[in-house]
Amino acid sequence: MSQGNSLILLVTDCNPQTQLFMDYIAEQLDCQIAAVSPHDLLEAFTSDSLLILLDADHVDESSMQQWHSRAAETANTTLAAINLRDEDHAADMLASLHLRGVFYRRDSMALICKGIHALLEGDLWMSRSLMTRLIEFYRRQQLNAYRPVCGLTHRELEIIGLLGSGASNTEIADKLFVSEHTVKSHLYNIFRKIKVHNRIQAMNWARQNLGAPPPSPSKPQRR
Repeated sequence: MSQGNSLILLVTDCNPQTQLFMDYIAEQLDCQIAAVSPHDLLEAFTSDSLLILLDADHVDESSMQQWHSRAAETANTTLAAINLRDEDHAADMLASLHLRGVFYRRDSMALICKGIHALLEGDLWMSRSLMTRLIEFYRRQQLNAYRPVCGLTHRELEIIGLLGSGASNTEIADKLFVSEHTVKSHLYNIFRKIKVHNRIQAMNWARQNLGAPPPSPSKPQRR
């Protein structure tokens, strides 16, 4: 099956295994495929469509964010990730990257080819259960953005957001240019409003309600 003037860009550490993977994809899909280092710049490529595959085994989070930004500035470009551990890993990545497709380490070469073909055709490639998690995640973010969360003020939301990242009272005070006493007073009010009794419970509440990836449902196999 030919993909015309399409280009697949594999962002990974190049090695003999990478070359075998590229040769297989090129033969099966009859399209161009090239490999670049995670730290290389995204050059101008002449193609009807560009599919960037980020190898999660070799591309760190910072580099992924850079490629995400570059892809957003490049016309007719699709971003996907390969070698993800499981659906939880995919949900974490989808919370910060606009991926149109995900591939797991367990996926067969035939399934990867099928997914790449779908992406080049303009479709999404992810399981129904993962799509459900993604929809629930963005729905919760929208609700949190447009209505008060448990009556928390803007300052209290800032503080509990920092708390959820693991910051200490001192670090929160320094970040917000307030005293530790003020932070403690805000935390007392926050604990009362969200009905928790300690920092650990508050941190868990923040991660579940203020932008953390949704909890894991049952995981039916992708078809």
